[in-house]
Amino acid sequence: MAEVTEQQIIQALSRVIDPDRKADIVSLGMVSGLAVKNGHVAFAIEVDASRGPHLEPLRKAAEKAVHDLPGVVSVSAVLTAERNTQGGPKGAPQGGHGHAHGGGHQAEKPLLPHVKAIVAVASGKGGVGKSTTATNIAMALSRMGLKVGLFDADIFGPSMPRMLGITGEPVSPDGQTMMPMENYGVKCMSMGFLVPEDSPIIWRGPMVMGALEQLLRDVHWGELDVMIIDMPPGTGDTQLTMTQRVPLTGAVIVSTPQDIALLDATKGLNMFRKVDVPVLGIIENMSYYICPKCGDEAHIFGHGGAKAEAARLSADFLGEVPLDIAIRQTADAGEPIVISKPNSPHAKAYMDIAARIWDKVQVLQGGRKGPRIVME
Repeated sequence: MAEVTEQQIIQALSRVIDPDRKADIVSLGMVSGLAVKNGHVAFAIEVDASRGPHLEPLRKAAEKAVHDLPGVVSVSAVLTAERNTQGGPKGAPQGGHGHAHGGGHQAEKPLLPHVKAIVAVASGKGGVGKSTTATNIAMALSRMGLKVGLFDADIFGPSMPRMLGITGEPVSPDGQTMMPMENYGVKCMSMGFLVPEDSPIIWRGPMVMGALEQLLRDVHWGELDVMIIDMPPGTGDTQLTMTQRVPLTGAVIVSTPQDIALLDATKGLNMFRKVDVPVLGIIENMSYYICPKCGDEAHIFGHGGAKAEAARLSADFLGEVPLDIAIRQTADAGEPIVISKPNSPHAKAYMDIAARIWDKVQVLQGGRKGPRIVME
């Protein structure tokens, strides 16, 4: 079956009429952020904020118009409610800010009802190894016998397909919902499965949040003990909105030891506290470096800064992970070190951190504190 083209999608959407403005949504400049990969289609429909709650039929009509095209496997249309939306070319910047409606399903079903605990792994800035940490924590929790999901919330830099060694695209049983991808016993979803790796996504904040909500809601996650969410780096609008809309059990902050990273980590921690999301603790990544030749320990980025900052902020210190090429190589190869080298000291560090996180989750949920699991 031939690959569906952007032009075919635009032609189909040009037959969808805005009921209030009496013109098609393409000529009105309402369609933006169109992404196509192997039959999976995603796009946003920009509408005025006052009309957003009433335009679910328009969104469904747009999805159906595209889904009826030959070669389309799944469609994800997001309503983005913007103020002062004006006509213009497809993808043209529009003024104002608004709230995204993740497919308009808010009243139909809650987010992740069958997931017992949701833990966000966040960082105040990029480049501190947050995604690698999130991946290995998810693997460690799975090794503890838990049913684990891993959600990649970084729309602009999705890394989970590579880190989990997953290729291909999600299967859609009905064209509206998707099955998660899976490897090493962990279920995963990422925008990286739906958009080519080298294709930039040019979306504004409300569009991003709408897409994230729809990925969370319209994926058949099944029953999970815990979901790890790899948050985008920073403390911007998308991060804040995620904390407000997703029923987070708690958050984990990843930082490197140097002052500038700790400053940003503190901002991240304070963001979660302001929206009443419990901070489970801080992880110090790239904490120290052991020379493979002489065995000396070097503190390239300093050492102990995250532990000291955790104490200053009355937050728990969850542990430290060394700077080691094996952690980077295994992540890049799609073989997380917790899985590929389970008896290494690095894997044990992640296992200890995961056990501490799970202990705290159980306490927050009012359950009995679980036994500490130590990997020999």
